[in-house]
Amino acid sequence: MMGRTFLEQTVMTERIIEPAPNAPAKPEINPLLKLALELGPLVVFFFANSRGEAIVARFPALAELGGPLFVATALFMAATVIALAVSYALTRTLPIMPIVSGLVVVVFGTLTLWLQDEVFIKMKPTIVNGLFAAVLLGGLAFGKPLLGYVFDQAFKLDDEGWRKLTLRWGLFFVVLAVVNEVVWRNFSTDFWVAFKVWATMPITMIFMLTQIPLLKRHSLEPLFDKKS
Repeated sequence: MMGRTFLEQTVMTERIIEPAPNAPAKPEINPLLKLALELGPLVVFFFANSRGEAIVARFPALAELGGPLFVATALFMAATVIALAVSYALTRTLPIMPIVSGLVVVVFGTLTLWLQDEVFIKMKPTIVNGLFAAVLLGGLAFGKPLLGYVFDQAFKLDDEGWRKLTLRWGLFFVVLAVVNEVVWRNFSTDFWVAFKVWATMPITMIFMLTQIPLLKRHSLEPLFDKKS
């Protein structure tokens, strides 16, 4: 029995993808640092797009990539890979949703640069949000509230709470995918970039705040009272 337990612990620590929610051996990361690693690449993307000409003037080699959006796309890809590498270095695991988003960034970013077509990077949020919605809602169809993989470091909920929260986030990702399609197809590139950075995040934060009553009802421990 002791040998089996040791083996199970060894396998768990060697997993690259994060283990199940609330797993006792799951390494934790400071929530603010985790947020910075997830939002940092997006900030880089916005800054590079808005300051594309200045960046190219300072680093002329980047002119080969094309206009500001293409420079921003390349830096976005690099920042995403760096963020995932830092996350892995700190925890020896890779968070599921950021790695899915990262893979889509790399694939669609590569297509954007190769074909010199900004449509691909504009479609990335639609693909990512649609994929997240499919994963979360599909997981629920099989009785698996997968959102626990994302938020279990912040909240400890009962099974019903994870199911309800997963359903709501799944539907919210559907809304984000639809909104992205409407914006990039009907407005300028600069407006789309600004909306992606300065509107999508506030909308997400407002949605998260509306979930606090559900979190309180289904929390297994006092909310926002985690030990430092």
